[in-house]
Amino acid sequence: MSDIKKVVLAYSGGLDTSVIAKWLQETYQCEVVTFTADLGQGEEVEPARAKAEAMGIKEIYIEDLREEFVRDYVYPMFRANAIYEGEYLLGTSIARPLIAKRLVEIAQETGADAVSHGATGKGNDQVRFELGAYALAPGIQIIAPWREWDLNSREALMQFAADHGIPVDFAAQGKKSPYSMDANLLHISYEGDILEDPWNEAEEDMWRWTVSPEAAPDEPEYIELTYVKGDIVAINGKAMSPAEVLTELNRLGGKHGIGRLDIVENRYVGMKSRGCYETPGGTIMLRAHRAIESLTVDRDAAHLKDSLMPKYAELVYNGYWWSPERIALQKLVDETQQYVNGDVRLKLYKGNVIVVGRRSEDSLFDASIATFEDDAGSYDQKDAEGFIKLNALRLQIGARAGRKLS
Repeated sequence: MSDIKKVVLAYSGGLDTSVIAKWLQETYQCEVVTFTADLGQGEEVEPARAKAEAMGIKEIYIEDLREEFVRDYVYPMFRANAIYEGEYLLGTSIARPLIAKRLVEIAQETGADAVSHGATGKGNDQVRFELGAYALAPGIQIIAPWREWDLNSREALMQFAADHGIPVDFAAQGKKSPYSMDANLLHISYEGDILEDPWNEAEEDMWRWTVSPEAAPDEPEYIELTYVKGDIVAINGKAMSPAEVLTELNRLGGKHGIGRLDIVENRYVGMKSRGCYETPGGTIMLRAHRAIESLTVDRDAAHLKDSLMPKYAELVYNGYWWSPERIALQKLVDETQQYVNGDVRLKLYKGNVIVVGRRSEDSLFDASIATFEDDAGSYDQKDAEGFIKLNALRLQIGARAGRKLS
């Protein structure tokens, strides 16, 4: 501990990280630098400054990283159509590599000896933060208080806060401990409380970004998304930055009850965990991206990409964003996006994202060949006979040899 003179803490301003800031000061007798990232969580981040100052912290970093987050992390991930275990759109996972990157950069800028985070010893985030930090700064020291202290419940944290004069808003208001929540511009997650029983339905007032499909408008809304090399650059003809795109899609998706998810997932550390997620904009993005790809990406290139997607998603989920294999996969993914240009028209209606049109100057759809009408000789249907016989040859040989199929 005596080697630690200064620590950079990933600081949200909430209960856990406020307690950690004071605990670091007391336990390590060190100077604490706080880093608060605005990733579009929808809450003011400036109050974190006042809380940090109240604890005597001198170096306080509060940064708006929304554009970098969507441009350099969310967009590349959506080019891959990444989904973990068939459902989860990786909203928490994809924010961690950016936070890890800034943690180590600030440590280098301030001459800090270590970085620290508020992730628990049971979760995935400890792995994501630390793998990222080690990849970018191999000699960095990492302090994970949840693996060291004996404050192992929300009540213990609240008592520590009360004993040390740390203001905690929900405690002052006499409210019960809330769900464990994490939000950024891509999603908001909920864990804990009644959700710890997988049989319990989430309470309606838990959801913050979306209305229920039942309460969504009775009339559908049509939107058009414009793509350049796999990324959305405009909505309804209006050019937007990456963060502006996701902000607007969140608004539209939330309005129409799109993007709610309730799953039991397999954490990297080995346990199963039940969580609920709201990803309205991301749900729209995934459906639209697959639609424009269907028109513009070669069949076998698309199938290869799809076969690699589960591995890509697993790498993101498990914290390997900065690994050589994820970077190699990204290069392959990005190569497939060179002609993913054009427009997708969607209908949003009561929790559904319905693709109703797609067009592109780089389209591989040839109506003269695909038509059910007279194709004027563009395709000779007789050619299919030899194609089928050649592909059936090994099946016929196996059958003649008496090979059983069951």
